[in-house]
Amino acid sequence: MLKVPQQEYIKYLREIEDLSITEIKEHMNVNWRTAKKYADKDNWNKPLVRKARIAPVMEPFKEIIDTWLQEDQLIPKKQRHTAKRIFTRLCNEHDFKGGYRTVCTYVNKRKMAMKLEVSEVYQKLDHPKAEGQVDFYTTKVSKGSELIDYKVLVLSFPYSNAAFVHPVPSENKECFLEALKKVFEKAGGVPHTIWFDNLSAAVVQVEKEGERVLTESFSRFKCHYGFKAVFCNPARGNEKGHVENKCGYTRRNFCVPVPVFDGQETLEQDLDKRALEDMNRGHYEKTEEICNLWNDEKESLKKLPDQQYDVFSLENGVVNNYGEIKVDKLNITVFNAKPGQCLPVKITWDEIIVMDNEYNPLTIMPRPYTNKVHQLPWAEIFKGYLRKPRSVTHSQFTKMLPIGLREYITIDEIAIRKERLAACINWASIYNIDQINDSITRLKEHAAIEAVTSALHHANGHKMEYNADFEDNYTPKEVKQLSSNLERYDILGKVGV
Repeated sequence: MLKVPQQEYIKYLREIEDLSITEIKEHMNVNWRTAKKYADKDNWNKPLVRKARIAPVMEPFKEIIDTWLQEDQLIPKKQRHTAKRIFTRLCNEHDFKGGYRTVCTYVNKRKMAMKLEVSEVYQKLDHPKAEGQVDFYTTKVSKGSELIDYKVLVLSFPYSNAAFVHPVPSENKECFLEALKKVFEKAGGVPHTIWFDNLSAAVVQVEKEGERVLTESFSRFKCHYGFKAVFCNPARGNEKGHVENKCGYTRRNFCVPVPVFDGQETLEQDLDKRALEDMNRGHYEKTEEICNLWNDEKESLKKLPDQQYDVFSLENGVVNNYGEIKVDKLNITVFNAKPGQCLPVKITWDEIIVMDNEYNPLTIMPRPYTNKVHQLPWAEIFKGYLRKPRSVTHSQFTKMLPIGLREYITIDEIAIRKERLAACINWASIYNIDQINDSITRLKEHAAIEAVTSALHHANGHKMEYNADFEDNYTPKEVKQLSSNLERYDILGKVGV
């Protein structure tokens, strides 16, 4: 390889002296290809060539170590080679003369390289306007001094980071479509494309080629609103990562503290208010606020259909010999129906309507959703209040109590408050919250503790029951069967008089 001044002189002969390649070859006494290379060279940046590290000790053993590490991927993790074990085997089986640190460094380097080889690289997607993502999450709400599980459907828009939510008691197909319809109405339009999980309310089956067999109700709904449904690959929630993150965000910010469930409408209004207020913050990447980006994106949405979609399922039920029809594992009594008669049943997200053959309602019942109830440890909560009685007024659990009991323990006088909290600890270990509240409500909020205790005892007939854990083998059978009759004592009393 020629030195840089020689290369520069060849370039000079070519550019300034206007010599041909053959003339430069003869003048410099170099090969014709060498003269051609430097005469026509345009890029004179110094190349960055990575020097190969020479490892004379490890070089003959690298292939052996790589083989062992590759085979380790096929066996349980606890039985894989450690660096120490590899070093020992190299010394014993292959007469390795190097040090342990040399082997350890190479093993760590190869393990890291192998992780990079198999790791999946996620591409950051550029989301267009009017593209939405949908998912459910489960939250807990307070209802009647208990915690119940409730579902919240989230429709998020990655372009603007806007989101709309709607609570429903279940993830069945009626609740799913009703919630989806409601978030469309809240958004004021329909996204062109929506990403979904393979939820059973929409997908019957995932074919081998990736095609989805959709439920009839979801297919009708999709045609009515005119959006394109895209389903994630199984176990690939990252494909709709925006709504996954938005579900966690709304649960942490909209559902903390635990919402008090006074009804479907009030819960929906509370969540909608929080979602609207959340749009007044800045976008996590863009410089604008979410509300401004949403106003821009909203113009790209599809128009809502003129006719609203009526979400329901229609089934047939047969009246049994007791005049009942079984729907949602619930036996519904139908009056003016004969055993064996087949009647249509209309099922909405919140009602079951049994109709006659002319589709006139015969029986209407609310759907018996089996919400999972979580009993709160009220005795422990009252103990915490007793340690810090001033915390009662700003505790989230206080808001879950019925109004009578809530006012009873939030009295301004701290000394009286502590006495009542101590009494509540004892009451909560025996009675439920509704029983305690009923007794306090009847006696008014200024009732004495003794009066409440007495009212609870008489109203609920509480008795301390003795539960024997041993088998009585000593009392004779005849004695056990005897029954006491105290009427003879009444007779004796009369005779004495």
